[in-house]
Parts: sequence; structure tokens; C-alpha cells
Amino acid sequence: MNGNGNTRKSPVTIREMTVEDIATVFELGEKLFTSKEVPNLYRSWDDYEVIGLFYDDAEHCFVAEMHDRIVGFVLGTTITKKRSAWKYGYLVWMGIDPIVQRMGVGERLFEWFRDTMLEKGVRMMLVDTEADNTPAIRFFKGLGFGNDEKHIYMTLNLSEKMKKKRKKDAAGSVVGRRRGTT
Repeated sequence: MNGNGNTRKSPVTIREMTVEDIATVFELGEKLFTSKEVPNLYRSWDDYEVIGLFYDDAEHCFVAEMHDRIVGFVLGTTITKKRSAWKYGYLVWMGIDPIVQRMGVGERLFEWFRDTMLEKGVRMMLVDTEADNTPAIRFFKGLGFGNDEKHIYMTLNLSEKMKKKRKKDAAGSVVGRRRGTT
């Protein structure tokens, strides 16, 4: 892989992510993966996960640049299982700036990631997305992914319970202080 990245579709360069890229990657992901835009996202964009993936698996974290600006990223890892000769590649996060979507940036990032996985001896790649994320499903199917498995992720928002608990705790601490002062 030479990384010069010039294609007919876009003048994109793919390269390994560096520590200096973390803030920019996080900011782009923060714009793309919001609970407002994707309310049923079972895991939200998290700076600790980005940092953790980078520090644990930097060789599987890449950025796409156009005109010296990061316009996309892919963060992944490899998985090995006991009693299995297979090594799995897991594409954990992939994000493309909407300004350059449909210009081949995502395909180039994925190809770079896939080729890296091949070099690492990966025999199967995994990716997950929301069941109703039609653009992502279409994108990944276009890259050769198949064998869709449906998973159910359920959530319980504890915000209201926390508010009630705080009010109850605050009321209890006022009563406790009064008792302690008399």
C-alpha cells in the first residue's frame, strides 16, 4: 500500500492515524454519531473508546485526508478466539465527512483497512450497524459483506429515575442535617 491515494473519484490519501489526529477524528465522529441523529444507537461515540482503540490497536486505525484535511476515519481491531484457527477483523467505527460522501473516500478507507487485515492474517471481517441504517447496510453490502444477523439491543433510560433519586436524596440530607443540629 503506497498511500498516495489519487483516484479518479477523489484526491484522497489514506494513512495510519497518529496521536495528533485523535482530536480531529473525535470531532468528526461527534458530528456523525449523535444520539439525536441516531437515537437507537446502542453505543454512542465515546472519546475513551477512540483513545482506547488508538492506543491498543493503532495499526488498525486510519484516516483519509483530502487537501491536508481529515475527511474520514476507520477504527478497528482484531479478535482471536480460543480453540479457533481463525483471526477476525472487526471494523468498530467508520465515519466519512458528509461533504465528501459518495466520492469514493469510504471505499478507499475500507480497502486500506481490509488489506491491512489480510496482511495480519485475518480470515473474516465483522461490522455492525443499526438495522434501520439503510445507507450503511447498502455501503457494506456493496463491499461484499453479507450473512446479515439481526440482533436486538434494548435500552432503559434511567434519567427520570436519577432525577427522582437525587430529589429524594436531597430531601433526606436536609432532614438529616436538621436532625443533626438539634
